[in-house]
Amino acid sequence: MSSLRLVLGDQLSRSLSALQAIDPADDVVLMAEVSAEATYVPHHKQKIALVFSAMRHFAELLRAEGIRVDYVRLDDPDNSHSLEGEMARAIRRHHPDRLVMTEAGEWRLACAMRQWQQQIDCPLEILPDDRFFIRPTQFAAWAKGRKLLRLEHFYQEMRKRTGILMDGPTPYGGRYNFDVENRKALPRGTVLPQRRRFPPDRITREVIALVDRRFTDHFGRLEGFGWPVTRAQARAALRHFVEDALPQFGAYQDAMATDAPFLFHSLLSPALNLGLLTARELCRAAEEAYLEGQAPLPAVEGFIRQILGWREYVRGVYWLKMPDYAQSNALGASRPLPAFYWDGKTRMRCLAEAVQHTRDHAYSHHIQRLMLTGNFALLAGIEPRAVEDWYLAVYADAYEWVELPNTHGMALYADGGILASKPYAASGAYIKRMSDFCGHCTYDVTAKLGADACPFNYLYWAFLIRKADVLQDNPRLAMAYRTLAGWSAAQKDAYLIAAKRFLDGVA
Repeated sequence: MSSLRLVLGDQLSRSLSALQAIDPADDVVLMAEVSAEATYVPHHKQKIALVFSAMRHFAELLRAEGIRVDYVRLDDPDNSHSLEGEMARAIRRHHPDRLVMTEAGEWRLACAMRQWQQQIDCPLEILPDDRFFIRPTQFAAWAKGRKLLRLEHFYQEMRKRTGILMDGPTPYGGRYNFDVENRKALPRGTVLPQRRRFPPDRITREVIALVDRRFTDHFGRLEGFGWPVTRAQARAALRHFVEDALPQFGAYQDAMATDAPFLFHSLLSPALNLGLLTARELCRAAEEAYLEGQAPLPAVEGFIRQILGWREYVRGVYWLKMPDYAQSNALGASRPLPAFYWDGKTRMRCLAEAVQHTRDHAYSHHIQRLMLTGNFALLAGIEPRAVEDWYLAVYADAYEWVELPNTHGMALYADGGILASKPYAASGAYIKRMSDFCGHCTYDVTAKLGADACPFNYLYWAFLIRKADVLQDNPRLAMAYRTLAGWSAAQKDAYLIAAKRFLDGVA
């Protein structure tokens, strides 16, 4: 029985379920670069180049095994520029007995696949994606009957289930979570590791030229592209992180610094979310570093929690709550996205720095996303869909299953507390404590009101005042609301007026 096996751009794993039973004599793998997937949001140029280059390299890897690959390039004159269209054309070319594919990671594609089953005159088998630790059905079983879906409870269950960082029934170090030890600002003069980057080879240079021609109006720069595009490169990047950055990653994972976009972060999420690396091998490599005395437990646990805990958790929430999840707007946010998210033209140095990192690398680390661009969007009341589309467009590691819960639930609190126990709102004091941005800023982070005051200061209090009916009973915000209880009406009005004046000026 001959099979046509579809491999999507974020399924570049040789262990993919759709490839596990492949018969090189009878089967054909279909891969297609289509405009529909590159433009449903205006993806960063580096993100498009990364996906297309990695796809082309993966196709060559399969061909080296003797597997037939029907690869449709973006500039193929017969390209229909939709996955459904390329499926139909491939069926006419190869006349397979059946279609085989691994379930899609995003809701919109999963819905499309179900429609394909009804529309395409060929049997279709959709296989589970087993590259994660658990399946959505298993997460749903864990969530059933729980009033609160808290990460820490889920994470402890995953540690017990997998045995990772466990000594039998006991977590290494006697604790599951060392986060309290991983919140240090970067000391002045800290020497940062020279990060491993990968100069574009012939295939990547061809893709970069193609993207430069076809997506000229998209956000971002192509200069300096250095992401791993093959499994071998991704493995090299993993080794580099474990040896050169993991030992310091934990302590400074929340830190931010001027002209230092990478610090000690892994930079592995683009390769991981493409399928060039697996979650299991990342966790195994970090655990081995601890067991061999190469990295301290707080650093290793913090890294593993991001993968075994957070990554699996947000995927579970996504599939459990979609499609209604994306439509919620618990705080009634409605302002448009400010232009500086695209052009970086703002006097707020911290935000200018974050947008610059994003423009240059299709990357900024999780604290910049949560506590700078996300925090501003939360305090400003920017409409969730606009913020989510921006995050999905500009980051090389962004796919909706991981981006939407992070943005909608964690950064914006638009889900009303499904994901986070409180809004991650902060004034300029947090940014000053965790970065050196404030020393380079035209605003005064110590001033609460006035033309030169850091906007985060009055935006923070104005946000709490505006949303008191929704948030004042949240126990994690009790201290802030006790402070507000001592303010006069005139004092509150001063903060509301300052916030409105500023936001009206950036709209």
